[in-house]
Amino acid sequence: MIEAAGALFRCLQLASNMMMIGGCVFLAIAEQKSLASGHSWPARLKRTFPWLATLLLIGLVGLLATTTAQATGSPENAWSPQAWLDFLQKTRIGFIWALRAAGALAVLVIVLYIRVSPAAQWRCVIGAAAAALTLALGSLASHSAAEEQALSATVTYALHLIAASVWFGGLPGVILVASTTTTGSTDERSRIGDVLARFSELALATMIVIVISGVVVANRMFETNYAGLVATAYGWLLITKLTLLAVILSIASRAKSLWIPALRQSSEQAAVGGQKLRTWVPVEFGLAILLVIVATLLANAVPAKHDVIDNWPYPFRFSIDATWDDWLVRAIVLTGLVLLIIAGTTIMLGRKKQWATSWRIAVPTLLGIMGLSATFYPIAVQSYPETYRKTPVPFDAISIANGVELFTANCIPCHGPQAKGNGILAKTLPKQPVDLLTEPHTAMHTAGDFFHWLTYGRFNGVMPAFGEKFSEEERWDLLNFLHANSRGYQSRIITPRILPEQPFMATPNFSYTAHDGSSGTLKDFRGKQDLLLVLFSWPESRARLDQLRTASTTITATGTAILAVPMTDLPPDELTSLISQGVPFPVVTQGGREISRSYALFRRTLSIPDLFGEGTHPKHMEFLFDRFGYLRARWIPHGDGSGWTDMSLLAQQISQLNQEREILPPPGDHVH
Repeated sequence: MIEAAGALFRCLQLASNMMMIGGCVFLAIAEQKSLASGHSWPARLKRTFPWLATLLLIGLVGLLATTTAQATGSPENAWSPQAWLDFLQKTRIGFIWALRAAGALAVLVIVLYIRVSPAAQWRCVIGAAAAALTLALGSLASHSAAEEQALSATVTYALHLIAASVWFGGLPGVILVASTTTTGSTDERSRIGDVLARFSELALATMIVIVISGVVVANRMFETNYAGLVATAYGWLLITKLTLLAVILSIASRAKSLWIPALRQSSEQAAVGGQKLRTWVPVEFGLAILLVIVATLLANAVPAKHDVIDNWPYPFRFSIDATWDDWLVRAIVLTGLVLLIIAGTTIMLGRKKQWATSWRIAVPTLLGIMGLSATFYPIAVQSYPETYRKTPVPFDAISIANGVELFTANCIPCHGPQAKGNGILAKTLPKQPVDLLTEPHTAMHTAGDFFHWLTYGRFNGVMPAFGEKFSEEERWDLLNFLHANSRGYQSRIITPRILPEQPFMATPNFSYTAHDGSSGTLKDFRGKQDLLLVLFSWPESRARLDQLRTASTTITATGTAILAVPMTDLPPDELTSLISQGVPFPVVTQGGREISRSYALFRRTLSIPDLFGEGTHPKHMEFLFDRFGYLRARWIPHGDGSGWTDMSLLAQQISQLNQEREILPPPGDHVH
């Protein structure tokens, strides 16, 4: 009940605020002569302003009551002034509400002044500005304000709302003006036509802003999870909104191109144009009200990027990544796009050449169907109920290490020791196992796809089902290993020199405890300092550790931490020997096994791809992470030569990292 009431009040305050903005703008673009004329429409429009301002205040008060009840979890607090006061004083949303309420009161005072004062365009401009500020403040409590790039997201959302208000709120003015189009002299009709023409031009500009800003805002709410468009409440509400907008744009296009220009022509043509406006603009306004209601529901729905698609309802999905490598697919898709362009061209050509209605509909429709089929069918791939299921197990060293053990014990005979599809049983199978190392298989399919195959098998039993043998968590562990293994192969292009402003690789998180009592995770360094991760063997790495010991003061002075991880468990006497030499940086004593097994997957270089057999693990590896969490450079002595033995080269890379701007978003905690 509280939720329904909250939605109602939210819609009420939004609609009234938007109509205030648009109504004031509509009066502001009218000529002073039109405002001061004997026409009744300016006075009738101004009489609505105090009522709209009052509805805005009522909506805000109702929103305060319902929000307080929802925030406190007590419906009784909806009627408690003390609870309201606490909410206003102690929460950010309450503070924003107070600012909006103050703005709404200012709007009420301004519109009362407009109502009783002589007609003047500047007063309407002030009223529109005050109402727009009140509306824009509401965007500070929206989904956009919670984004990582909150400022740009909030500004874009506020611009979207204000542009929509100019169009939506101006429609009642159009309806009122349209009622006078068939009366009066030719000059008066022409003057009214001019007013509507100016609003039409403004509405076109605002609609362009609405579409562009809407695309930006919607894209932030999906964040590449575009499957949510047809599988989440947010997505279906957005589709409904876009459908309503398409119908509205169709009506607006006819009004702009035919009906409004007719007002400045003969009496007969003006009468026809006026009748069309009186018939269709109210329809447009009614659809616009529905659009505002849907937009209100959309603003309160869980964004698609946060929604969980546990059960994908379709047997297919569209994926360019999975199909684009096929040249035939590219050719067919490009052909489809060309057909769609031609379909759009025939619509405009048919209108210009005045084709028969049947041809104007049939030709572009046929071309559009052919274009859509050619565009989408080739990029359709099989999907499963689990396809878009989010991975519950984090992409970290513990999970990957468990996945390594599971893969070694169960998958090597078919897939080979490095998942290259070259196991000893591979040639005996009716279908060759997929190369999960060098081919971009893990990028072409979702983690949910792999989870389905692991659970139920694949290729009619060629790959057995592991749903009963492995627990759900173990299956996700195995998937994390496969992704880490594939990323490890991709990492072969990483060198001791960073690529400026290019965060190429997101690597697994890890946990550790060090000899000096310190502990933490890789994520703990995020946003604070760079990290040099040193995987070493003892005593093989003795000389390099001595070099890092000498340079540690210089390195740490740059804001870079050093963390040393033994690649094998050190006996107590060797660990004591190492520490006794005065190691000035933490040496991992717990968690090192998982870290070394996970990061050994990132051992390949262009000169040593290491693709066959069980692989050769280097004795020493170093990884340089930027302060945003991305792996940016790497030195493996047996593949990269002298590299960072030249400490000036390492210092140069660190300095370059520290000069870079903030990188957003940070690496994700899960694979998808």
